[in-house]
Amino acid sequence: MIIKVLGTGCPKCKALEKATMEAVKEAGIDATVTKVEDIVEIMKYGVMSTPALVVEEKVVMTGRVPSASEIKEILSLN
Repeated sequence: MIIKVLGTGCPKCKALEKATMEAVKEAGIDATVTKVEDIVEIMKYGVMSTPALVVEEKVVMTGRVPSASEIKEILSLN
């Protein structure tokens, strides 16, 4: 599974990256988590507010930092 955290490096973006890593570890999911900070790349996803979470090239959440358990639930649906 390919997971991307979109954000320019603000505290919320860093919090989403940390929560995503935690969720992947807790769920035992085989995934690659990358951070995308390039605004041009972020705009390609049509994201207007960061942070955003992309799973398998599909934007699944924008504009807030969900809990690790909420992220696990999102990942289980993909």
